[in-house]
Amino acid sequence: MAKHSIILLILAVLSLIALGITMLASTTFEIAQEGAQDYVTLWRQLVWLGVSVVACVIAALLDYNVWLRWRWRILITAAVLLALCYVPMIGVKINGSKRWIGLSSLRVQPSEFAKIALIMALAGWYATHEAMTRTFLRGFLLPGLLLAGIVALIGCEFDLGSAMLASAVGLGVMFVAGTKMRYLAIIVVLCGGGLWAGIKYLPNRLERVMVVFDLEKHKEDLGLQQWVSKLAFGSGGVEGRGLGEGRMKLSYLPEAHTDFIFPMVGEELGLRGTAAVVLAFAVLVMAGMVVSSYAPNRFGKLLGAGLTFLLGMEALLNMGVTTALLPNKGLPLPFVSYGGSSLVAAMVAVGILINIHRQGVHLTWDQLPVIRRKRRWTPQL
Repeated sequence: MAKHSIILLILAVLSLIALGITMLASTTFEIAQEGAQDYVTLWRQLVWLGVSVVACVIAALLDYNVWLRWRWRILITAAVLLALCYVPMIGVKINGSKRWIGLSSLRVQPSEFAKIALIMALAGWYATHEAMTRTFLRGFLLPGLLLAGIVALIGCEFDLGSAMLASAVGLGVMFVAGTKMRYLAIIVVLCGGGLWAGIKYLPNRLERVMVVFDLEKHKEDLGLQQWVSKLAFGSGGVEGRGLGEGRMKLSYLPEAHTDFIFPMVGEELGLRGTAAVVLAFAVLVMAGMVVSSYAPNRFGKLLGAGLTFLLGMEALLNMGVTTALLPNKGLPLPFVSYGGSSLVAAMVAVGILINIHRQGVHLTWDQLPVIRRKRRWTPQL
């Protein structure tokens, strides 16, 4: 299983990417802007796919221990890029959130890469301070401040979804590293308090939470996306309406090619299609955890577990939002949704997992230790 886990991971990723390109072709044809060529969004995604494949190959060939030496530089760079989102003429504000930087039509979302930088920093911290993992200062307070700094930079962009995801991933790395549970409970309380403050004081956040409890009442305003999303799932049924035959993408469902592409899978490919997506992510998470468990050192184990948790948790949150089980957070579905930053970051994570697997310790059955069974004593006659 250990040797073949990376094959399962790659197959799951390739399946999700193929599905994403197919669904993007289906959902973007009808939203081509006047005067623009058909499938313009698809061609842009294909360009980003080429960039992400190159990034994945580089990450797969580069010794993952390099990230241990570069972790602070990478984290500082990520923090600077996050801060640039607040700089006029550089930061780009879309739908009330300052999540992007760039010029003209080329935009990058720094939070996607900041989450990977955070995982590298936390994994490196606990790898170099293994003996003090259970202590308060070096096992909890200092890495907790590190986590809080990145989460605060992301949260102040009015991006509570990515901030919550970064918090969950950071907690996951700290838990796997062995931080005491009572210390982690403090972070959970603080994150809960920060989330409550964000919901209360940021515009529309409280309404988004209340929408989930009475979706039909808000189907004309803040609940529109999730209401139409549920209609899409119901319209697809078990068999689906057929590829390209979805109706909700025809200006009914906003962001059908980005954050809400999962309902389009449900409408056109039915329950079988959505179940296949869930299965692909389950295989990805399982294979990623197996890869990280066979890493040759502590840094590789924590890094692999954190990256796997990041991909799995982001997919889970996206599916929770699109099925109206969670408030709308604006998180993409990894490998499937349109978005260059998300795709490149996800493929870098996959490349690092491939490199961890290449250096992993994989024992054969002959090399496994022999477990001697105790022989039952029988009296001599």
